[in-house]
Amino acid sequence: MAGAQTWQKRRRHAGNLLLTLGALLLLVFAGFKLWSAGASDAGLEAFAAAREQQQSQPTVPASDLAPTAAHPLMPGDRGEQPDMSLWSAPRKTAFAAASEAGEETPGAVLSIDHLGINVPVYNGASELNLNRGVARILGTARLGQGGNLGIAGHRDSFFRALKDIQLGDPLTLETLSGTQNFAVSSIEIIEPDELRVLAPSTSPTLTLVTCYPFYYVGNAPQRFIVKAKVVEDEVST
Repeated sequence: MAGAQTWQKRRRHAGNLLLTLGALLLLVFAGFKLWSAGASDAGLEAFAAAREQQQSQPTVPASDLAPTAAHPLMPGDRGEQPDMSLWSAPRKTAFAAASEAGEETPGAVLSIDHLGINVPVYNGASELNLNRGVARILGTARLGQGGNLGIAGHRDSFFRALKDIQLGDPLTLETLSGTQNFAVSSIEIIEPDELRVLAPSTSPTLTLVTCYPFYYVGNAPQRFIVKAKVVEDEVST
C-alpha cells in the first residue's frame, strides 16, 4: 500500500514538472517570435529607407565569382514578420542569431504574396545572409538589372513555401531602382552541379534555388529550381 502511495506521489510530481516545463517552453517560444519579428522588420525597414533615398547600386566585391563545379548550387506590408510556421526549429534559431549579427542593408525585397513570402535579398549567399533572408548568388545578374538573377534560400525557412509554387504564379522584386514583376515559367529538380540554370540570359530572369526534398533529413541531395520571366518592369527615374 505504501509503495502504491509513493508511486502516485511520484506521478503527481512528474506531472507537475512536465506542466511547468511546458509552460516555460511556450513562454520561450512566444518571446522568440516577438524578438524575431523585430529582427526581420529591421532588414525590410532598412531597405525601405535605402529605396526612399535612391541609393546607388552597391559595388560588387572582388570575390564576386561565378559558381563552379567545385562550388555547386547551395543549398502584406513590408514591415510584417516572416511566417515561420513551416520553418525547422534550428533554422529559427539561426535566423535569430543572424539577425542580431548584421545590419547590412539588403539590396532588394522578393515577394510572392500568395505563398506568404516577403523577404529581404542580400548580396552573396553566405550562411549569415541565408539565415536572415535570401541571397543573390554571386556571379549572376546584379539586382535591378537585366539578365539571369540567381537567388538562393534555405528550404526549411524562407523558401519552404516554394513547395507549393505553380507555373504562372506571380513574383515581385523590389530593388533600389524600381519594381520588376515576374511570372513562373518553369520548375525543375536538378543535381547540385548542374550550373546551366544560372547561365546568362538576354531578358530579366529570376532563378530561385533551394535544396530538395524540402523535408529531407540531413543534407538534401538535389536542388529545386524555379525560373521566372519578367512580365513588367517599372524602373524608377
